[in-house]
Amino acid sequence: MNFSSIELFAGAGGLALGLEKAGFNALLLNEIDKQACATLRHNRPQWNIIEGSIEHIDFTPYRHKIDFISGGFPCQSFSYAGNQRGFDDVRGTLFFEFARAIREIQPKVFLAENVRGLLSHDSGRTLATIEKVIADLGYTLVGSSVLKAMHYRVPQKRERLFLVGVRNDLANKANFTFPKPHERIMTLRDGLKAGKLYDCDVPESIGQIYPPKKKAVLDLVPAGGCWRHLPDAIQREYMKKSYFLGGGRTGMARRLSWDEASLTLTCAPAQNQTERCHPDETRPLTVREYARIQTFPDNWQFMGSMSAQYKQIGNAVPVNLAYAVGSSLIHLLNNLDMADATHQYSKQVTA
Repeated sequence: MNFSSIELFAGAGGLALGLEKAGFNALLLNEIDKQACATLRHNRPQWNIIEGSIEHIDFTPYRHKIDFISGGFPCQSFSYAGNQRGFDDVRGTLFFEFARAIREIQPKVFLAENVRGLLSHDSGRTLATIEKVIADLGYTLVGSSVLKAMHYRVPQKRERLFLVGVRNDLANKANFTFPKPHERIMTLRDGLKAGKLYDCDVPESIGQIYPPKKKAVLDLVPAGGCWRHLPDAIQREYMKKSYFLGGGRTGMARRLSWDEASLTLTCAPAQNQTERCHPDETRPLTVREYARIQTFPDNWQFMGSMSAQYKQIGNAVPVNLAYAVGSSLIHLLNNLDMADATHQYSKQVTA
């Protein structure tokens, strides 16, 4: 059975595409970024895309007409949150708007996703405030977990926090479990070469290039290596003051390996702190390589400038991870409907 849904902060469609594949029917998607909206419209002309700030959307016409709401609200500062005033604590934040949509629509189930760092943000007070708001809205949190994308047929070490809430009148019937990990971890080779994830090698596409000086340094880094594998004199020149700080920073001058999952993609493939150099060639990953690592299909086209395309892909929820979570949510909603049907039948029999 298909369930109706609304997606907020939709971006370039990674979460929406995975949820669609799982069986959700999106009746509205909202996104403020112009290029991301162009991407959504180009790939799914039939989707109802509302471009602009969520603050201007009245959700009351959808009240009790939508099964499910999803969204990855941006986690900007909640510095004044944590006073246990619930809904009032988050006014002025985009989570407030996400919560307002839930309050106005009253869906059966919602999914909120965010970065792992939300768990520890402001010493845990941010998440505590979010949980308080969820309770104030009349919802029970039935699932809260950080999922590693590489366990769900995604060739990337990305981690995302997922929160699943069920309306209180249905919560005692809810039996939700997050998806089980796939039998094996996908590697960069799985993502970019023909095999278990794709039936052909990654298509050619546009991509950034390194300046000559930077390329000369990265030419010396082996697959899976980083700045620590450079000769000491070059390390000192490349890292400058950072050379003396010790510690990690293994993203600097980093070359990926075919036989491991990719490091988490960022909004740009050639930033000094987060290099994502191709395993064989001394260049950043291309746009289509980025898209493969996020498990977008090859026919999903991204609109806007090259930097806008990288940003859209880097910000996305991996499609296969979204599909795995979406399949568990479909199972939850089916079970809720079955429980409700059984309850209604029992009432009729005993009447």
